[in-house]
Amino acid sequence: MRQHDAPTPTPARTLMNDRLGWLGLRSGQILLVITLTAAVIFGLVQIKLVVIPVLIAVILASALTPVVAWLRRRGIPSALATWITLLASIAALGGIITLIVFAVRDQWDKLFTSAAEGLDTLQVFLLQGPIHIDEQQIEDLRATAVDFVTSSQFGTGALAGASVVAELLTGIVLLLVILFFFLKDGDRIWNFFLAPFQGTRLERGRRIGVTARGVLGGYVRGTAIVALVDASAIGIGLAILQVPLALPLAVIVFLGAFIPLIGATAAGVLAALVALVANGPLIALIVIIIVIGVNQLEGNLLQPVVMAQNLKLHPLVILFALTAGTILAGIVGAVLSVPIAAVAWAIVKTWNEPASSRVVPPQNSPSVRRRRRR
Repeated sequence: MRQHDAPTPTPARTLMNDRLGWLGLRSGQILLVITLTAAVIFGLVQIKLVVIPVLIAVILASALTPVVAWLRRRGIPSALATWITLLASIAALGGIITLIVFAVRDQWDKLFTSAAEGLDTLQVFLLQGPIHIDEQQIEDLRATAVDFVTSSQFGTGALAGASVVAELLTGIVLLLVILFFFLKDGDRIWNFFLAPFQGTRLERGRRIGVTARGVLGGYVRGTAIVALVDASAIGIGLAILQVPLALPLAVIVFLGAFIPLIGATAAGVLAALVALVANGPLIALIVIIIVIGVNQLEGNLLQPVVMAQNLKLHPLVILFALTAGTILAGIVGAVLSVPIAAVAWAIVKTWNEPASSRVVPPQNSPSVRRRRRR
């Protein structure tokens, strides 16, 4: 007589192993992660006097490390190469800022006055033109913009922070000290943090370090080139059209380029308002066309060539990053948020790279020397 196998007993259905229980567990895990992330961000905001200089130092060190490495290859000691790079960078930046200040210091008041008059002219056109916008709507929009600029989130990070001289000087000194050590001992500092890891985790940590440095350095250098090209093209166009205040407007375009999407748009609007007051609506329209054309060339031609893979983010992601950075740290947060988001995305993409894309050790490393002896 053939005996049949006894059926496998099924586990008792409980509240934890059904579909709703699984969903509850996952929801709890997500809420826990969100809570921990919010707590970390809140803690970092409380010590932003230290966090912001560290982030800026990391970004600048990533851009200046190739210069230090080039000097070291020429036989210059590490400390001396770091001092040369740091002092040369400070001198170059200080010289550029000094030239800009002396060139436009007597025109800022006129620029602000022209911008205000341009807003008034635009308001009159909207009220009396074919669009028929209600005056109350315009006043509400202007009040909303003023409230945003003077809000605690925006003002604390940008306006109030700039007015506190002691904090500003402290941040600058701390930034220079951290930047010096990052330039001099950046690899050693990163290797210190990787000391507890071995094998695949150690390799991943090295890969993350190389990726972050490459993305940040390329972002800073690429953004500076793009900003210079944008400012030059728009400034030349304004000068040809004989729009007053062309130089300070070009400076604003250069600075605004470091805030993607929003910065270029705001600079273009300001230039159009000045042209509207000084040269009339036709020249203002031509200025808008020039700004749009330069932005299109930048987005479709210049950025893909200069930036390459350093900032492969969707515009919506950039907008979210800018919003979060502005809320957390004002203008400084808006500038830092995009490169941080780019690095985070680059790390996600390289987290589980195959073995063929592993980080190549330096040519003078012990492992390479042993292979050469064999």
